[in-house]
Amino acid sequence: MTGQPIGIIGAGAWGTALASVMAQNHAEVLLWALEPEVVEAVNAGQGNPLYLPNLALPPQIRATGNLADMAACSALLLVTPAQHLRGTLERLPETDSPLLLCAKGIEAGTQMLVSEIVAELRPNNPLAVLSGPTFAHEVAAGKPTAITLACESETLGKLLMRLVATPAFRPYWSDDVVGAEIGGAVKNVLAIGCGVVDGAGLGLNARAALIARGFAEMQRYGLARGAQAETLAGLSGLGDLVLTCSSENSRNFSLGRGLGQGKAAAELMADRRTVAEGAFTAPVLLESAQSLGVEMPIVAAVCALLDGSANVGQVVEALLSRPLKAER
Repeated sequence: MTGQPIGIIGAGAWGTALASVMAQNHAEVLLWALEPEVVEAVNAGQGNPLYLPNLALPPQIRATGNLADMAACSALLLVTPAQHLRGTLERLPETDSPLLLCAKGIEAGTQMLVSEIVAELRPNNPLAVLSGPTFAHEVAAGKPTAITLACESETLGKLLMRLVATPAFRPYWSDDVVGAEIGGAVKNVLAIGCGVVDGAGLGLNARAALIARGFAEMQRYGLARGAQAETLAGLSGLGDLVLTCSSENSRNFSLGRGLGQGKAAAELMADRRTVAEGAFTAPVLLESAQSLGVEMPIVAAVCALLDGSANVGQVVEALLSRPLKAER
């Protein structure tokens, strides 16, 4: 995979941070951006002030607004939000390059994971999932980060690990693609719940309880979809859950905090340029869980707050009045 640029599709904060990491290993990094102003800023040496301000990007990063340019890349990191990935893939020219999936979520309408969308539209491309506890600004700043790189082939996994690893960015291989994706999708919804706890002033005991019981929900759902328990307890599951449920740097946590303060979801999301993916994943996740017979009361509570069918007091009362039971 030398002699060709490596491509990043999606120039939000995470895509830009990944481009900065990839520039440590590759002579040319091609970053596709939807917004013309992002393309212009990156190519003018101004970084990406729209999504990741105050970050100087390495000179080998070049931006483009033309998806056709990505066909020349040796590998593609797909960072497009889950709800827009299908449309992006449909416009992307055919290529035999490996696709490294960096978005987290479940597609509305189909209940498909990101890897399932790619497998349907690009069945001939090798694919892998990159998921774990990663705040974009810390990755871009070169702070130590560990992440799961999941693909069925260990040979491909080792190749891709060498492709993305740097001294501060350490991937661990797993053959559990589904598990890596489930962790990344479910934790976004649970982070909204933890934000609600913070915004409503319910205390740290309640937050810890929500993380633990939320992890139990993640496990039940993940196992029902074929994930491995070890993956869910690893970086892309429990690790990512702890990070996003504990910091205002998480978009999902911040959204939940606003809900906990009594604000409406529509109001909180109206002015957001960046995506709180958990808000879109929550109703799809609940629908999928119900179809599998999996109980996810915290996810249901988050859905009720997002659609306005219940307020914070009502969902807290509902959760606390559930029957006493063994811890599972």
